[in-house]
Amino acid sequence: MEAPLDLILPLMAIGYLSGTWLGALTVCRLAGVGDPRLAGSCNPGFSNVLRLHGRRLALATLLVDMVKGMPVLWMAMLLDLPPAGLGLVGMGVLLGHSYPAWHRFRGGKGVASAFGVMLVLTPWVALCCAALWLLLAWRVRTAAVASLASAAIAPLVALWLAPEFASVVIVFTLLVLARHVLNIRRLGRGDEPEF
Repeated sequence: MEAPLDLILPLMAIGYLSGTWLGALTVCRLAGVGDPRLAGSCNPGFSNVLRLHGRRLALATLLVDMVKGMPVLWMAMLLDLPPAGLGLVGMGVLLGHSYPAWHRFRGGKGVASAFGVMLVLTPWVALCCAALWLLLAWRVRTAAVASLASAAIAPLVALWLAPEFASVVIVFTLLVLARHVLNIRRLGRGDEPEF
């Protein structure tokens, strides 16, 4: 089924706007602690908040970044958009999180937001990737390794469990990997911070 652009583009815009809500900034401001973009890895995401301010604020950050794009995705599903259209709306959320206009296009890495988008579109793929992330984070104690491995395996899991969304998941994976270029370099040098 072909989805009209005049339906997809407004939903992508709403997705982008919802994605620009950086959970780390809201959570840290409400808690009265420092801006996570000014310390640690300077990334406004779960792992940096965990290192700087502990589990409670990190989990709150994760929750915000995970759920913020869900309403627009549910709207797109109610409008019966095909997988490609749903993927474009989800990409709007990820681009908003990674490149928020009101924060000088300096956003997060997109892992939590990608998980939230995939939880709506491909729940079993998302849960398999989350299980791998948790296992690697526990064993290796490095968020970047867990995130990169989970992102890399996602297209293979999608081919198995949700083939109609495989191309969508590949695009999400490429964005997440691109956002981790600096982490990959630090891993190569052996100086990537642990939890």
